[in-house]
Amino acid sequence: GGTYVMAGDPDLETTQAILAVLARRGASAIELGIPYGDPLADGATIAAAGTRALANGTTIADVLSLVAGFRAAGGPPIIVFTYFNPIYQYGLDAFARDAAGAGASAVIVPDIALEESDELRATLVRHGLEMPLMVAPSTSPERAVRIAAASGGFVYVVSRLGVTGAAATPDFSPLRDQVVRLRTVTDKPLAVGFGVSTAQHVSQVAPLVDGIIVGSALIDAYDGAHGQEAATRVEHLIERLFA
Repeated sequence: GGTYVMAGDPDLETTQAILAVLARRGASAIELGIPYGDPLADGATIAAAGTRALANGTTIADVLSLVAGFRAAGGPPIIVFTYFNPIYQYGLDAFARDAAGAGASAVIVPDIALEESDELRATLVRHGLEMPLMVAPSTSPERAVRIAAASGGFVYVVSRLGVTGAAATPDFSPLRDQVVRLRTVTDKPLAVGFGVSTAQHVSQVAPLVDGIIVGSALIDAYDGAHGQEAATRVEHLIERLFA
């Protein structure tokens, strides 16, 4: 299972403690969010986490230095999750160089469209970084083919598991259909994110895809906690979800 963590929420020490737990629990890869003030792709939980991280002054440099320490200590691959504007302000080449230098393996930028992504992707690739792209439920089959072809490392399948019926059981059939379609056009690994929050979700989704990314549920689990207490709560959640 993969996880998404917002760097600097509520502080960098807590992020460090959570990353250590995830590494110990055998996370295959960890998505690490760089906080940004206008996070279009994020749900309320992750946006609030970003706001808290920005409130204590978390910068791109802080996050990359955290990545460097974690990777140097033998932690699993880190996928940096950020938006185009912070990268643009930092400088595309400088960002790619510094992220690669810190030991990041990939960069996900949800607010850049396929048609506008060439320069950034070329810059990242030049520095040895992958750029996974997102396929949403609304993505047309033709466009999904192009996105999958351009996607680096894996294809990020956005599920947004909608809640249906009184039992609040998500409908997995749109996700299943999307995955089946993608399998016919790409042999890249498929990772699903957005909306996976219970052990039941994990058990239903896991057989369909190559990776699952849990984000909001993880942030909810440690909301209001700091340091080791936050890390312990995350550990309990991972035990429940991936038992």
